[in-house]
Amino acid sequence: MPKVSSKAAMMMIVASVFIAISTFLAKGASGRFDSISPDGGIHPLQVTASRFLFAWLLWVIVVAVRRVPFQKIHWKLHIVRSFFGWATVTCLFWASAHMALSDATAISFLTPVVTLILAVLLLKERVGPIRWSAVAIMLTGALILLRPGTSAFQPMALVALCAAVTSGCEATIIKRITALEPRIQILFLNNTIGMIIAVTAALAVWTSPTPMQWLVLFGVGMSMSGAQVFFLTSMRDGDASYVVPFMYSTLIFASVLDFWVFGDRPDALGFVGALVIVAGAVFLALREGARQARDR
Repeated sequence: MPKVSSKAAMMMIVASVFIAISTFLAKGASGRFDSISPDGGIHPLQVTASRFLFAWLLWVIVVAVRRVPFQKIHWKLHIVRSFFGWATVTCLFWASAHMALSDATAISFLTPVVTLILAVLLLKERVGPIRWSAVAIMLTGALILLRPGTSAFQPMALVALCAAVTSGCEATIIKRITALEPRIQILFLNNTIGMIIAVTAALAVWTSPTPMQWLVLFGVGMSMSGAQVFFLTSMRDGDASYVVPFMYSTLIFASVLDFWVFGDRPDALGFVGALVIVAGAVFLALREGARQARDR
């Protein structure tokens, strides 16, 4: 049976709130906050750089205050993982700037599909028909939401799909690296390497933010850092099969913020597609929990 904890569930819901706030602020910084961006918004590469920069500053303070001892560092894994993490954040922020947040968020939930496929190809895991059925459900939801070949197709949705792919690649590496190093060390190195990659990539498009834009960018970095902290706390206190489904509440929080402030909302088919994706993801998470309980 999965380890059930109401505290772990609440921590995951709080993490979902912070994720929604981060993508919402990133969308606003990209030009949707008219009052602070009269001459246009900030490029998504610069938004991503700010996210990593402020998060890195926070983790520098945490490591210094707690005097975290560093163990053996697996640099290749960290660099590859950080690159995929940077690509995921950039694609998600870029897609969110041009789509309803609910659509971009729902597409990013396809990460478990990519993770499962990579586990089969790279880790040689055996996958049964039930797990493949969950994947089929999620892909059906994606087709409903994306509607390829129709006039309703959003090219920017492909960017959100890239975020799911790179996130799946990152998740595959995280599975390995978390067994080798402590979590605070992993978070610090991820944000450090990610900051270097992000700032370097943003130099070509860098413009000087206004004080209010800096405040929004600071909010992006802090909210994403908060999401990391509460996510890890939730995963520590409860089994993944129990707490991960609560992460999909991000869709609700993002949709409310997006409609309330920007007036953006998904159409009927987009809403149905998002629900199908979430249903498949929850089914897969529960199935993984049952499989792990059986193997114990």
